[in-house]
Amino acid sequence: MTTKLIRHPRRAALSALAAIAASGTAVAVLLVSGTGASAAEAPVGLGTAANFSVLAGSTVTNTGPSFLAQSLGVSPGNTAPGFPPGIVAGEIHLGDAVALQAKNDLTTAYNDAAGRTPFTNLPAELGGTTLTPGVYRLGAAQLTGTLTLNSQGDPAAVFIFQIESTLITASNSSVVFINGASPCNVYWQVGSSATIGTGTRFMGNILAQTSITMNTGATLQGRALAQTGAVTLDTNTINAPVCLQPTGTPTQPTGTPTGTPTGTPTGTPTGTPTGTPTGTPTGTPTGTPTGTPTGQPTGTPTGQPTARPTRTALPVTGGSGGGALLPVLTGIGSIAVTVGAALLLLYRRRTSES
Repeated sequence: MTTKLIRHPRRAALSALAAIAASGTAVAVLLVSGTGASAAEAPVGLGTAANFSVLAGSTVTNTGPSFLAQSLGVSPGNTAPGFPPGIVAGEIHLGDAVALQAKNDLTTAYNDAAGRTPFTNLPAELGGTTLTPGVYRLGAAQLTGTLTLNSQGDPAAVFIFQIESTLITASNSSVVFINGASPCNVYWQVGSSATIGTGTRFMGNILAQTSITMNTGATLQGRALAQTGAVTLDTNTINAPVCLQPTGTPTQPTGTPTGTPTGTPTGTPTGTPTGTPTGTPTGTPTGTPTGTPTGQPTGTPTGQPTARPTRTALPVTGGSGGGALLPVLTGIGSIAVTVGAALLLLYRRRTSES
């Protein structure tokens, strides 16, 4: 009985440990599979295509005083009628190597955006919707009214729309941002063609497989990039997308200096003397006497007699009478000696008689 009582707790403990291990494995699988919270999406790299407001495969046509804040490019086509009156603030590349490289980079970006997973399926109509950062897939996209993109306080938030066929916006529709989203981090991957309606205010990078048409007065803060077809403009404004930076956060990882700390002197510290410190005396300190201290006597101290001290005779009290008194005192002294001698003889006699 004693042996069984000892073994049962061990088995129970082993079973509990196995259960805990299995639970931990399940949690790990959930995290890896993406069922739990997923990491933030990385931006789609546009390469040199990011330098262009408009990029087309066959041609770019324009009507009216359209304005492109960046460059215009066509490849393999080489025509862009309508400039002027259209204005290009950047450069114009028609069928050259620069346009070809930008088209190749566009193809890479298009494939990147189309392949992002996981994604969330959306209905065709985007108007009246508020979306948070992520990847969204639609068969065909329609925008009537306003689409709101909420970055949830992250200026680097990324929105990717994977549209299998067409993107069409109604007149005077709009895309707006709240909580710091950046137009440069919004990507519209369109499987065929995109049509931006009259007066629409659109945001983001349109990466179309075929063509892009912007109707009269439509504006775009972003880029209109078509791979094989044309881009058609009519009195439009295409501004470069603004990329907001997080406020108060350094661009490098926090706590890791990018090089030498700014508080470290680049050479010799300015507080270090280049030679002998200015506060050090060049010879004997000025407070030390150069020979015998000036406070010491050069020979016999001035307060001591140079030979035998000369006694100053003090006057006898009484003033001018001192000269006459001296003989009298001398006589009295002689008498005292004589009397003393007599008394001494008398004392000896008496002593001897007795």
